[in-house]
Amino acid sequence: MGSYTRQWLAQQGLIKNGSCPDSDNVFVYANSLQRTVATAQFFVNGAFPGCDIAVTHQDAMGTMDPVFNPVITDNSEEFNKKALAAMAAANEKLSLKPAFQRLEKIVDYKSAPACDNKKQCDLSNAENTFSAENGKEPNVSGPLKVGNSLMDAFTLQYYQGFPLEQVAWGQIKTPEQWKELSAIKNGYQDALFTSPDVAREVAAPLVDYIRSQLVDQDKANAPKVTLMVGHDSNIASLLSALQVKSYELPDTFEKTPIGGQVVFERWHDAKNNKDLLKVEYVYQTADQLRDGDSLSLKNPPKRVALQLTGCQADANGYCAWDQFAQVLNSALQGTPMQPASAPQPQIQPAKPQPAADDANVKADQATADKAAADKAAADKAAAQKAAEAKAAEEKVKADKAAAEKAKAAEQKAAADKAASEKAAAQTASSDGKSNQPAAN
Repeated sequence: MGSYTRQWLAQQGLIKNGSCPDSDNVFVYANSLQRTVATAQFFVNGAFPGCDIAVTHQDAMGTMDPVFNPVITDNSEEFNKKALAAMAAANEKLSLKPAFQRLEKIVDYKSAPACDNKKQCDLSNAENTFSAENGKEPNVSGPLKVGNSLMDAFTLQYYQGFPLEQVAWGQIKTPEQWKELSAIKNGYQDALFTSPDVAREVAAPLVDYIRSQLVDQDKANAPKVTLMVGHDSNIASLLSALQVKSYELPDTFEKTPIGGQVVFERWHDAKNNKDLLKVEYVYQTADQLRDGDSLSLKNPPKRVALQLTGCQADANGYCAWDQFAQVLNSALQGTPMQPASAPQPQIQPAKPQPAADDANVKADQATADKAAADKAAADKAAAQKAAEAKAAEEKVKADKAAAEKAKAAEQKAAADKAASEKAAAQTASSDGKSNQPAAN
């Protein structure tokens, strides 16, 4: 994917073939886990071999960067109830019973250790239990989680080129069966990360960072290419938070294919003198992954244009950049990154209550006190999350500035050394000529 991306960028005139791009023009930022940093490094090596393009990440390796960490920060009882109801409702829409029945047969689930001493043990009829705990990712226990883990394993077997008789013991034989079973994996992502309230909550730091790079930053000084390496949960929640319309990805069974890219492209309409946005999902087909295809402009990955509800696209997939900026701002309304600015009602002095209503007054006051406490706790957690995300963003910028300063110093030192060596060589040459005997 890295080599193809370089060719595509050169085709668009963003970089030049045969030479390294200026480090100011390419910025790579990865979540601070070993696998995401390694993915970013492999991508850079493929896209810009031999070039000085650094992979930026926070110092604390092995811990989630707040920008990429899709966790709940609203600790209020109201949000918890809303999130759990939304995840349960999304799960009800999945209609996965036939897929679970097929999966049970493939793994002989009734004979599994997990079913010991249980009168009924199956995936198709068991209940899922969802959680939305403060400081943690949305989660589920039950058949959806078990099924997702199993299909993850079978999908990777297929992509890694295992003989077909070894992929799920040879029991997934047709594209139709793959599609049916992959609905479990897709449903897992949908139920946990794409309900609107949950998506806006967990994707807010990422949306805010994207806005800071694409909208707030002066485009004349911004990198031409910014690459962010995170997780499928980041993509799932981001697309929902931005209200991307329903989409289909041909020749793959996943909604968030492994190694895929969501590409935000800024184009300029010279005739009307305005910037435009195009969003594309770029991904390898299932066969390209399995066959280990080398991608190029002649053998490209798939590109599918995505459409945002709040950014009306033309027939070619372009919409107004100003509308895109509004979409980003709307996705952050009411989140820690951009609190809602609705005016608060003025508190009126309470009227004296009859003695007979004292019990009701105290009960109402207790309810109000609890709501205020819940809100204060949620506001505190939200402020902490916003501060962590902001600190991570500032750290990334500081690291980039330090790297650029170090590179400039290194280049100056090299130039000074070259100039010194050139001057020394010229002096030696002059001395040699002055010591030569004169011709008779």
